[in-house]
Amino acid sequence: MASLLELLKPAPHIAPIEDPEVVKKTYSYWRIRILYSMFIGYALYYFTRKSFTFAMPGLIQELHFDKTQIGLLGSIFSITYGISKFASGIVSDRSNPRYFMAIGLMVTGIVNILFGFSSSILLFCFFWGLNGWFQGFGWPPCARFLTHWYSHSERGSWWSTWNVSHNVGAFLIPWITGACLQFFGWRYAMYLPGLICIMGGFFLINRLRDTPQSLGLPAIEDFRQDYSGYTSQENQEKISTKEILVEYVLKNWYMWMLGLAYFFVYVARTGVNEWTVLFLLEEKEYSVMGANGCVSLFEVGGFCGSLFAGWSSDRLFGARRGPVNVIFAVGMLISILMFWIVPRGFVILDSLAIFMLGFTIFGPQMLIGVAAAELSHKEAAATSTGFVGFCAYMGAACAGYPLGKITDDFGWEGFFFSMIACCAISILALLPLWNASRNPRFLQEREVKTA
Repeated sequence: MASLLELLKPAPHIAPIEDPEVVKKTYSYWRIRILYSMFIGYALYYFTRKSFTFAMPGLIQELHFDKTQIGLLGSIFSITYGISKFASGIVSDRSNPRYFMAIGLMVTGIVNILFGFSSSILLFCFFWGLNGWFQGFGWPPCARFLTHWYSHSERGSWWSTWNVSHNVGAFLIPWITGACLQFFGWRYAMYLPGLICIMGGFFLINRLRDTPQSLGLPAIEDFRQDYSGYTSQENQEKISTKEILVEYVLKNWYMWMLGLAYFFVYVARTGVNEWTVLFLLEEKEYSVMGANGCVSLFEVGGFCGSLFAGWSSDRLFGARRGPVNVIFAVGMLISILMFWIVPRGFVILDSLAIFMLGFTIFGPQMLIGVAAAELSHKEAAATSTGFVGFCAYMGAACAGYPLGKITDDFGWEGFFFSMIACCAISILALLPLWNASRNPRFLQEREVKTA
């Protein structure tokens, strides 16, 4: 245990590189390497997060679970994942993200394999809850990487490029689990993703590193002369865990508004993710592979929507995330309504609606996280994004058991009415943040310190 804790300590800063050309060349190399490593690692996290979703029809057929029981598993996962995301964010701000992310990925792989060996609802709840806890080790290290290696004026574009990793992972996993389900059974749809993620953990250890200063590079603000309200000297000051949590998160009203919006965005996102396959099977008479293939377009839309949201927030709105969040949230409501009213037999319209759902939902799904990192302190990035992530996955929990219960009792009409209401509330929560790009309270504190 002592050696593991030593491994998780942040990498120490080393003597800075003096040659500007070497700094520039080294920075360029590591920014690309950090990005593609995070991209692959987080895509693999989705292999073990979404494996159950697409193995669900086979599990229902073999073990005869109803929607309420299946929804219970989804809620347990979301609750443990949300709590872990917040707790892991606090720990990750004081840890080496290289090992933190890799260990989490390996353990989720092991838990997926154990889930595949199980048959009782009790063991399913235990292992899927445990999976949710270690899934929470994925996001906070990435938030730390993205705030330490990429500066404010460019972060929307870099963050959105990383963010589509889960669209890639979630696009690939229905095909992998669908093939396992068709030829080998649902248990192999848990075994194979688990094995892939265990190997992926070793890849992350090999590829990732901690902060630029741990490689002898200057802070990203110094390298790009892009301070976003904080000087490099302030960034180097060590602030306590309590100060990070209380001053920069819990007393920061931006975090609460973003968390409220994220809660309802994630009800919509998870509702589409978890229940669309069953909706297509039950209401529109799709085959298993046809439904899985159609739903994979949700991730294709998310890929395009995330990239466009990040690019447009940087280039069209001067690194302001608020306008793009609101516009995409309005589109999210329209897309859900469009998907609901498409009649049976119109496969192309179903596909287009699912694509647009992904395009619009993943805009605020990505940019709310960016806003949380930027409206707090750089050293509190993982904690801030972990806090709003906790709020998000409490919303995702409501898309599990509660939404499953609503669908059992009121049919798919109740499902879609609930989804539309959530979209409307998310729009109202995001509107007050239209012009927010920096927290004025923290800027005033900086002026007092430097006066």
